[in-house]
Amino acid sequence: MQNLKVRPETLLTHSGREERKIGGTVNTPVYRASTLLFPTIDALHAVHGTLHTYGRHGNPTTRALESALCDLEGAYGAMLTPSGLSALTCALLATLKPGDHLLMTDSVYDPTRTFCDETLKRMGIETTYYDPLIGADIRALMRPNTRVVFVESPGSLTFEMQDIPAISQVAHEHGALVMLDNTWGTPIHFASFKHGVDVSIHAATKYIVGHSDVLMGVILTTEALYPRIRGFYRQLGLTVSADDAYLALRGLRTLSARLERHQHNARQVAEWLAAQPEVEKVLYPALSGAPGHAIWRRDFTGACGLFAIQLEPMPPQAIAAMLDGMKLFGMGFSWGGFESLILLTDPSKSRTAKPWQGKGPLVRLHIGLEHPEDLIADLDAGLNRLRSVIDATYS
Repeated sequence: MQNLKVRPETLLTHSGREERKIGGTVNTPVYRASTLLFPTIDALHAVHGTLHTYGRHGNPTTRALESALCDLEGAYGAMLTPSGLSALTCALLATLKPGDHLLMTDSVYDPTRTFCDETLKRMGIETTYYDPLIGADIRALMRPNTRVVFVESPGSLTFEMQDIPAISQVAHEHGALVMLDNTWGTPIHFASFKHGVDVSIHAATKYIVGHSDVLMGVILTTEALYPRIRGFYRQLGLTVSADDAYLALRGLRTLSARLERHQHNARQVAEWLAAQPEVEKVLYPALSGAPGHAIWRRDFTGACGLFAIQLEPMPPQAIAAMLDGMKLFGMGFSWGGFESLILLTDPSKSRTAKPWQGKGPLVRLHIGLEHPEDLIADLDAGLNRLRSVIDATYS
C-alpha cells in the first residue's frame, strides 16, 4: 500500500493483507511450512536464488508482516529476527568488518553495549561511545574508517532525545550509515527514513506485538542496503515462526489505538509524579518542560508509555519499600505490553562518554492500559511507604 496515500491508522488496518491471494480471509493464515514442493525442474529453477525456496526464507504469514511494517515506516525491505537484540547484532555485523570504526550513543540499550565491547572488539571493530546530546558536533568524532553511527532516541533508561537529522547529515557527509533503535518511537510515531536513517531496528517484542507473549526483532532498510543485509541475514539462518508472525500481525492492527491509550495514561501519571516532592525530574520527552521536549515535538508524532523518574537521594531501603509493595506495577525487564511495569535502574555503571549526573535512584516505568487513577493510587501508596522509611531513618 506504499503508493496509496492514507494515514497510519488506515495502514495498520489494511497493510499486509492480500485477501484475494489467501482465499478471502481477513487475517493472513498461519502458514507452518519447512518444505516447499515444486512440480517440475523448470519450476524449481525459476525460483532458485529467490526468497521463496525454503521455509526458513519466509512464508505468506511472515511476508505479510514484513510488508505491513515497510508500509508503516516507509522502508524498502524488512527482516524478522528471533529478538530485538538479534536484529541489532545482525544489522551491525552485516555493515561492519574488521578495521572499521563504530560510533555508538552512550545511552544505548545495555546488551548492545556488551555486544560492541566483547564481540565486535574481538572481531577488530572499534567502538567509540559519544554523548547522546552531541548533535552535529559528532563531526569531530568521525574518522576515515567510521562506517556506522548508531543512534537511539530517546536513550535507553535515561531518555535523551537525539538530533537525528543533524547526526544523519554529518554521517552521510563522511560516507557512514545511520542505524537507529526505533523501538520507543514505533513505526508510526517516528518516520526514521525521512529523518536520514538508513537502518531502523525494533524490538517487536514491545509495542508491535503488544501482548507480552512473543519475542521478535525487526530490521527495516533502504533499497540500497536491503540486498546486503538480507544476504547476511540468510547466512546466519535467522527466522521466526509463522505462529509468532501471526501474533505480531494481530498486535499490529491495534498499535495506534494502544499507543493512544499508553500515551494518555503516561502523560497523566508523569504529570502527577512531577508534582511529588521526592521526584527531582521526570524523564518523559512528551511531557512539556521535560528534557528533549523540543526535539520530540519537532520530529515525533506521538509517544509511548515508557519513561523514568529521577528521585532525590535516599537510603536504599526506602526505594525497596516502595517497589516491593507495588500492587499493579510488576517488576520486570521488558515493556510495551498491556501491563504496567516498574524497575530500579543504575545507568552510571555503563556510561563512558559522559558520567551520569543523577544522585538519587532512577526508576523506569512502563504505563500500561489500566485506568491511570488506579496506577496513581498504587504509586501514591508506594511513595507513602518510601516516606515512612525515610522518616524512620532520619528521625
